[in-house]
Amino acid sequence: MQITRQADYAVRAVLHLAKVGGAERSATSAIAKEQNIPPSFLAKIISQLSIAGLLHTSRGARGGVTLARDPKDITLLEVVEAIDGPIQLNECVGDGGACMFDKDCPIKPVWCDAQEELVRRLKGTNFADLLAKSS
Repeated sequence: MQITRQADYAVRAVLHLAKVGGAERSATSAIAKEQNIPPSFLAKIISQLSIAGLLHTSRGARGGVTLARDPKDITLLEVVEAIDGPIQLNECVGDGGACMFDKDCPIKPVWCDAQEELVRRLKGTNFADLLAKSS
């Protein structure tokens, strides 16, 4: 499994905002430049994160982007899922009926366990933790 480039950019943008502080606005152009993200691509990402309730945006001369919550209250899972949707390692891991071998498959429990572990790890990692590791 590999997250999309868009999700990677979203994680870097949120980490950037966590670094500058919760109340301080950042211009999307500054985020794009510092994180080496194409500005037009970042605009779409910011919009998706805002819709998900992770960012606040404001337009105008004093506009910019801020985190909607404290970095300790935003998880890596929330950011990735806001962009890529729910984590799903294989179609059989979701609701049943996706695979004709569903009932007798020896591999399905492995996929389910791996997905549960990945979700647990991403959900257990917040942006305050990531900031502490980068200092």
